[in-house]
Amino acid sequence: MNKEKEKGDEFMGSNYIRFDWAMKRLLRNKANFGVLEGFLTTLLNEKIVIQRLLESESNQEDEFDKYNRVDMLAENSKGELILIEVQNNNEYAYFQRMLFGTSKLVTEYINRGEGYDHVRKVYSVNIVYFSLGSGKDIVYHGKTEFRGIHQGDVLELTPFQKQTFRVAHVSQLYPEYYILKVNDFNQVARSPLEEWICYLNTGDIPDSATAPGLGEARQRLKLDKMTKEELKAYYRHLDNIVILRDNIYTERAEGRAEGRAEGRMEEKREMAHNMKSLNVPLDTISQVTGLSIEEIKSL
Repeated sequence: MNKEKEKGDEFMGSNYIRFDWAMKRLLRNKANFGVLEGFLTTLLNEKIVIQRLLESESNQEDEFDKYNRVDMLAENSKGELILIEVQNNNEYAYFQRMLFGTSKLVTEYINRGEGYDHVRKVYSVNIVYFSLGSGKDIVYHGKTEFRGIHQGDVLELTPFQKQTFRVAHVSQLYPEYYILKVNDFNQVARSPLEEWICYLNTGDIPDSATAPGLGEARQRLKLDKMTKEELKAYYRHLDNIVILRDNIYTERAEGRAEGRAEGRMEEKREMAHNMKSLNVPLDTISQVTGLSIEEIKSL
């Protein structure tokens, strides 16, 4: 697990299908709900039973988007909505995208004229294969709390509200967000959730893994169960994912190079400005900094 991997190696040598591809082609079959239920049970730390799948934004027409991301919307046995999204390419406004996705579900899945007590609980589960934000962990959980400005206490429900809404805390009425930064996982899996993250990262399921859903994944998400045509399409998908990753690495390298060049130029401008303020002759400043006389005059 700690061995240094070359770019693209994460897709090689595994006997199992990547999770995003499975979401597109396999996990929509009710016979395979056990895989998805196991993953959600492990993540949310409660037993999840999927009642049905609902319409989502999957299978985009745009060729780039088709490989870049996939999403799935499930309804559990309690009538709660669970939006699962896999994002392969960097998106700087992804936090806002998560907010938009949950807000859209809240408004779409309430009938006109219904009271606000019919607003559905929404979970947003985001599996990201890029560096999102700045943090040291690999799994983040976000929820809404109202905390007193003066006393520092958390605003809670009344006994009547608890009984009516069948929840214990205000935060349970609001959307909750989970972010799994799977690319940052590079250690031996020591918990059921880490076993799942290991699979999401590498596409491999160790024999020792016992997390809910991974047993079903071993049986149903094996490459040798695919037809030749399915394998061709799957490997095309992997090739496109590698291209996406290469684009990310290239953009980062170019960005760093541009940043260094701009930093050096800024240093030269600052030096020229300081020399100019000391009445150093312009031709001397030009020789020292490499800037043209016109550039120096404009400072």
